[in-house]
Amino acid sequence: FQGPALAIDTACSSSLVSVHQACASLRSGECRTALAGGVNLVLIPENTVAVCKTRALSPEGRCRTFDRGANGFVRSEGCGLVVLKRLSDAIADGDPIRAVIRGSAVNQDGASSGFTVPNGAAQQAVIRKALGTIAPGDIDYLEAHGTGTPLGDPIEVSAASAVLGQDRDASHPLYIGSVKTNIGHCEAAAGIAALIKTVLALEHGEIPPHLHFH
Repeated sequence: FQGPALAIDTACSSSLVSVHQACASLRSGECRTALAGGVNLVLIPENTVAVCKTRALSPEGRCRTFDRGANGFVRSEGCGLVVLKRLSDAIADGDPIRAVIRGSAVNQDGASSGFTVPNGAAQQAVIRKALGTIAPGDIDYLEAHGTGTPLGDPIEVSAASAVLGQDRDASHPLYIGSVKTNIGHCEAAAGIAALIKTVLALEHGEIPPHLHFH
């Protein structure tokens, strides 16, 4: 445990940016094994009060992601960590390989009209960059941010559709979900929860149910 150690705060994407940085560190040879993840604890009331004032929280305490009745997210606590290695090293060491990260990318919204209103063009750009040489039609499942806000969800789905719906055959639909319907929004740990859910879905060949959708 003497390689680079970084604390990253990019709000809700913090844990995924840590995975991105860990992959870059592995590729550059800074380290041979990396631990990446995030933790979120709700310890003080101020942040809850702040998001209440923006009316971003669901008054019924349910993340209804992608549902017409979506009315906000639910704060939750969580912690997640993944162990990352270059594929060649993992094979050489005889490690159990749960999944392979084929690509990742980071950008930011730039100008947008509010905290819960993402920039669709920026989201399209980061998806395209993460795909690299992978054809959009080869993607079977999208684990979305999907907080359950009536403004943010449609923008995210439209951005994903614009990129991943490209040249997609009607017989090969893109499945989409959000772990926030199951465990709420872990904020700084939200991304790693989504990644772990997706790895488990690949491992077991089953997508967990997307709750509160009518």
